[in-house]
Amino acid sequence: RRVEVGRLVLLNNGPSAGQLAVIVEIIDHKRVLIDSPDTTVARQSFPLAHVSLTSIVIPSLPRGARTAIVSKIWENQSIDEQWSNSAFAKRINSNNRRSALNDFDRFKVMVLRKQRRFEVRKAL
Repeated sequence: RRVEVGRLVLLNNGPSAGQLAVIVEIIDHKRVLIDSPDTTVARQSFPLAHVSLTSIVIPSLPRGARTAIVSKIWENQSIDEQWSNSAFAKRINSNNRRSALNDFDRFKVMVLRKQRRFEVRKAL
């Protein structure tokens, strides 16, 4: 994945960790200017070491686009829907669900896995 204007990024650090933003300008080889239609992520300079590049790109986004343009293009291309259908987002959701399990829930998962394994072996 290349660092390019229009690339969707997932923020890893800071108060808006876990939020989505889009690269609107490349400042240098270590920092980018990000923006998002979401009000929790302000237009700001962000280090590339603290973002994860996604496979989603907005090709029609001009360099240095303002927040209003970003939000309009975000809605037109339904970026939130593309993100929720991506394998990256599904993996994050799965990891969050597993980390939220308590001891009894982990036990129930273990029992269900054992039952599934038994049924597969019985079918063979």
